[in-house]
Amino acid sequence: MKKTKPIIAICIDGLDPEYLDIIETPNITTLIDNGFYKHGECIWPSVTNVNNVSILTGQYPKVHGICSNYRYVKETREEVYMESSEFILHPTIFTMAKNKGIKTLLATSKDKLRTLLGKDATNAISSEQNNPWLNNIIGPPPPIYSLEVNAWTIRAATYAIREFNPMFTYITTTDYAMHKYPPKSNESRLHLQLIDSAIGGLYNQFPEYSILITADHGMSDKTNLIDPGKILQEHGIESRPVPLIKDRYVVHHSNLGGGFFIYISEKNLHKAVKILNQVPGIDSVMLTEEAVSQFNLHPERIGQIIITGNKETVFGDSSQVQLPKGLRSHGSQHERAVPIIGYNIDSNYTEFTENRNVGTYVIASLSLV
Repeated sequence: MKKTKPIIAICIDGLDPEYLDIIETPNITTLIDNGFYKHGECIWPSVTNVNNVSILTGQYPKVHGICSNYRYVKETREEVYMESSEFILHPTIFTMAKNKGIKTLLATSKDKLRTLLGKDATNAISSEQNNPWLNNIIGPPPPIYSLEVNAWTIRAATYAIREFNPMFTYITTTDYAMHKYPPKSNESRLHLQLIDSAIGGLYNQFPEYSILITADHGMSDKTNLIDPGKILQEHGIESRPVPLIKDRYVVHHSNLGGGFFIYISEKNLHKAVKILNQVPGIDSVMLTEEAVSQFNLHPERIGQIIITGNKETVFGDSSQVQLPKGLRSHGSQHERAVPIIGYNIDSNYTEFTENRNVGTYVIASLSLV
């Protein structure tokens, strides 16, 4: 019987394929030359929580229930950050592996992903936690808003793999640098080369492992801000717009993204759709049923109206935030292109069409179901 190889999956937050097109990454190129590289799609909404959970369950939001970074709970009329594992409706690879007695590791730059994803991981670390044993080996983690933090996370995972010997490791980073700097900038080159060097160290330590690299979403320059709530209010319609991208890391994107859920009374529904359809910069206006069908969303965790912007547009409350100069963000359908890279993989690369297929591969390879 063929021995199962340990698997390392890396989600590089915000890694639009354009970064790999422009910036030299010799270590990642080595993995590609001995494996495969293709463009795939992320799951919409193209935001962090949705896609990390999709990867770690191998499922769509319709099944796992995470449809945004931020949620309005209709039953309690509360708005909450989706940062706790209690919101996930389907077992993750960590839970499946625990039930099979398989050791796992989660390493993340953002601590919110440790609390969201880390339930049942055998070991979990984040750059925002205090990890004295790691600090003694590789030094303390850089600030979360830095170019160096993601390389630290990958190096930390490398040492943790050696220490704990997991069969499955999931490494996920933060996209501060992608929000801040376009692919042609010197800062982006430095950031990605730091990541590439850390991945080289990981590969050199564990050349016999399977390694998969993807992203949770891409990134676009944004020059247009639309306030859907204000537009509807000007037409006498009260609503509760919810920013899908909103999280605690406001330096990244100022909570401005290319998708919105709008909660609204039934009597105003069709009038609101007609109004929003006439707003330049809005790509699509959908009712719940259409969005569920098109994007495999969970019907009880989205609004009555779902809107997506064109490539240059973000949505937000203009009374709370202005459009920052040089804003780069995501959340629309225009940030769905992501890289999918596989090294030492026992599978045909054509099976990888979406980033969640990284999860389905892990589940099948480790016989978790």
